[in-house]
This record gives sequence, structure tokens and C-alpha cells, in this order.
Amino acid sequence: MNALSLACAMVLAILAHTTLAQNTQQDYVNTHNTARAAVGVGNVSWNNTVQTYAQTYANSRKGDCKLTHSGGPYGENIFWGSATSFTGVDAVNSWVDEKQYYDHSTNTCASGHQCGHYTQVVWRSSNQIGCARVVCDNNAGVFIICNYYPRGNYVGQSPY
Repeated sequence: MNALSLACAMVLAILAHTTLAQNTQQDYVNTHNTARAAVGVGNVSWNNTVQTYAQTYANSRKGDCKLTHSGGPYGENIFWGSATSFTGVDAVNSWVDEKQYYDHSTNTCASGHQCGHYTQVVWRSSNQIGCARVVCDNNAGVFIICNYYPRGNYVGQSPY
């Protein structure tokens, strides 16, 4: 029985570490920079002021977990996942997955699809980020936000 308890504790520790490991500042930065490198855009770096803004807003969504933008001074991507296991890396990857709908040659998104999250991730002049993740009340999922400085996604302008 003790061996089984120890094995379960080890698995839970590994799962907790894996989840935490995909929510670090460096995880957010690396996932963004991988997408940016794919299109020849320079790296982003972490900005603590932007992160503080993101964390404050994420905390305000903890009670209702609504996908509502903050309307603040930064560019912004938001994510809601129904399971508390969703990570920051999952959120960034979901935004990057919109790349398939973005046509750079015409700077348009395929009809019926979104690609503005992707274009913010790779927006050339947005070179600083701050992100946050909260587990919503009553285990109603997770709310994840990344803010971008300076903001991007200007209508009529190409991200790169």
C-alpha cells in the first residue's frame, strides 16, 4: 500500500510540475518567440509592468471567467479553457494556430475565421509581453491573458 501511495504522489508531483512549467514567464516568451521566428520577426521579452497589468485584469475575471477584453493601453489576447489543466503555453499555441487562416500576401483572414490573435503574437513592433493565468472560481476553468507593448493589430497594417 505504501508503494502505491508513493507512486501516486510521484505522478501527481510530476503532473503539477509539468503544469507549472508551462506557465512560467520563460514559457510564454519562448512560445511567442518560436512563432515570431517562423516569420522572421524579432523576439519579445518579458515586461514586469505589463505583467502586473495582465495579472490585475486576470484577477478581476476570476469570479466570472468571461472572455471580455480589458480595454487597456496594451495589445491583448485572452483565452478561456474549461479545464484547469490548460496552461499558458496552450493559450499561446491556440492563438498561433490561427496562422493557418492568415494570408500575409493580402493581409487578410480567411472568411469565417479569426486570425487577430495570431497577428498580435507576431506583430513586429510589439516586443514586450506580460501574461497571467488564473483558475476561475468554482473550478470554472482558467482565464489566461497576454498583453503586448507596444500594442499591435492596426487596421490596414501588416504585422510583419
